[in-house]
Amino acid sequence: MAIATPKDAATVMILRNNSDNGGKGMEVLMVRRHPRSRFVPDVHVFPGGCLDEGDVDPSMEALCAHLNHRKAFDIIADITPPEKALGAWIAGIRETFEEVGLMMAYEKDGSLIALKPPRSERFSSHRRLLSAGEVSLGKILKDENLILATDRLFYFSHWVTPELSPWRYDVRFFVAEAPENQQALHDGLELTDHVWIDPRKALDEYEKNRFGMVLPTIMNLRELCRFETIEAVIHSTRDKAIPRILTKMVLKDDRYVEVMPDDETVFALISM
Repeated sequence: MAIATPKDAATVMILRNNSDNGGKGMEVLMVRRHPRSRFVPDVHVFPGGCLDEGDVDPSMEALCAHLNHRKAFDIIADITPPEKALGAWIAGIRETFEEVGLMMAYEKDGSLIALKPPRSERFSSHRRLLSAGEVSLGKILKDENLILATDRLFYFSHWVTPELSPWRYDVRFFVAEAPENQQALHDGLELTDHVWIDPRKALDEYEKNRFGMVLPTIMNLRELCRFETIEAVIHSTRDKAIPRILTKMVLKDDRYVEVMPDDETVFALISM
């Protein structure tokens, strides 16, 4: 069987303070994929998706805050061609907007955009048209006089779908603090639900077979559990060495499972 070439993709772990615990600890936004999805159906993931042509359009550089092609490639130096590096940040923001309606962007005065009525209704329309491919992210930004808050996304990890999988992705994981004055809402198309959840609780629910996840999601949640605050998570990304992790698929009890490269016992079921 020929090995499929992985597609470049980006995903964002969006964090907020845990409101149910007096602001102590944090929650991460997770979305549930549609049961009829071709790739990893009916599991919980972070918002994200593949890079598209608009994400790597050279004109988008001028619409990114405090990040350009050179700086992006300095951080993600193992992507080819180099122009794709900045596209990973742009794709992460675009997919977050398409999938859960959160727009990480700045107003002309440097403040984060707030999506409240009546502006929220206009952005709901932008979101539908963007998801349908009827308008570009660049056009939305120019029409609304915004620039992307690329400086609020921090590169966290790098995972590649197993070679035996028929659908493969080369995924850059970012972390970002949730924008204020915006409400997350799953798209109802690719995604059927969303939840803000403590990383420890998500892992506990997974162990009880009540919260389906794939291995990269599990391992990134484990990494988040090392930190007590959003600030600590973001600080950990500074000068962080980020290896490319290519997981493997093996048969276990007549089912394919995804395992770490070193055959660590941590695994997750994966659909074929």
